[in-house]
Amino acid sequence: MVQYEVYEKFMKYSKKQLIEMLAKEKATQVTSPADVYLPIMDKLDKLRFKEQEHFFVITLDGAHQIINIHITSMGLVNRTLVHPREIFRKAIADNSSAVIIGHNHPSGSLEPSIQDQDITQRLKKAGDIIGIKVIDHIIISSTKGIFSMQEAHML
Repeated sequence: MVQYEVYEKFMKYSKKQLIEMLAKEKATQVTSPADVYLPIMDKLDKLRFKEQEHFFVITLDGAHQIINIHITSMGLVNRTLVHPREIFRKAIADNSSAVIIGHNHPSGSLEPSIQDQDITQRLKKAGDIIGIKVIDHIIISSTKGIFSMQEAHML
């Protein structure tokens, strides 16, 4: 009986309306690094506890809602290779207008390395050229949480 009532309740909506309702319910607008943390943990299977560095890109639409989360490379305990081509390939495929890049630090440290800062600047410049803004680079640690380069005024 309950199934019929639920079915009847939603019969008044078109398929398109139901999809839009579901999308609104699941949409997460990113206004701070904390808005990113939980979706990442869910999607990337406890990324912060991985023993290798994983670099990822979070693609965002024009309203800064998460479109998708992609792992773009996996590396060693203390580094991974990152290339703008791999990051922006995913962003272009998702038709995103902005991205948040990030990676985990298996060491537990939240301090961005010189290499982290360099790749952030390279990706920011590449994004500016193709019109996809890099709005943050976050670092995730198993023990200390999350670090935002944007909040630290490093971007």
